[in-house]
Amino acid sequence: MNKNILVTGAAGQLGSELNYLSEKIIAQARLFNFIFVTRKELDIQDGQKVAEFCAVNKVDVIVNCAAYTAVDKAEQECEEADAINHIAVKNLAKVSKELNISLVHVSTDYVFDGTNHKPYIETDKINPQNVYGKTKLNGELAMQAINPANSIIIRTSWVYSSFGNNFVKTMMRLGRERDELNVVCDQLGSPTNARDLAKAILVIIPQLNNLNVEVYHYSNSGVCSWYDFAVAIFEINKINCKVNPIATEAYPTPAKRPYYSVMDKSKIQKEFNVHVAYWRESLSFICNLNTGQKNEL
Repeated sequence: MNKNILVTGAAGQLGSELNYLSEKIIAQARLFNFIFVTRKELDIQDGQKVAEFCAVNKVDVIVNCAAYTAVDKAEQECEEADAINHIAVKNLAKVSKELNISLVHVSTDYVFDGTNHKPYIETDKINPQNVYGKTKLNGELAMQAINPANSIIIRTSWVYSSFGNNFVKTMMRLGRERDELNVVCDQLGSPTNARDLAKAILVIIPQLNNLNVEVYHYSNSGVCSWYDFAVAIFEINKINCKVNPIATEAYPTPAKRPYYSVMDKSKIQKEFNVHVAYWRESLSFICNLNTGQKNEL
């Protein structure tokens, strides 16, 4: 029997990738029936509306891709960030528990403080250093407290896509406009191709079978700095722009970023057998898409 999948945040990077995959792959296999909604179509900050929508559409699984992701703006727009990243997640968790719906919620590496010297595992100490990270953590905690069955939290990092605005697209634009750029070199993490994460979620959904909310980590494999990331973007796209490595202190931002936010993906790989591609391999795929070259899914 097909599952009815509600995807929130349909206009964002991950929501757009899920929509693309649903049209290109999943629809053919007829595994799921997808319902994609933006905030305009369903305000997930309104718990009653969410409950009514899910009941009418007989939703089996919610994939929450909706998020407030403007990390620096969140320092000033605390209430708005909390409403989307915390209160809305709390609403989704309540509805999921009441209606026996599985909830897949996407969180962030920014729940960590970045002081580790080895990849973070799911049970490592959480200590967010900015408003964005704190609101995302509050969403996680609310979901775990309500504890809808067969539901998971997936923390991810440095997300980019062929859709929307992101670091990759910004670098490609600036690299063609300027002769050189300064990019931070002392913050380390793992980029995540949103299409890879979308594929992983679609692999995971049929396997959900847990009594308590479980936390998992997913990003592409490998480690790089933002400087390394920018250099790779220019190399792959053959953009002749010099990249100068600079320290975080030379590029102050309103929100503090973790210096190290690499996450261990072994749990999600072991339990769900998902593929975790190397970050540069996935970057090449997206860059080729943006330049019009053909790639296989």
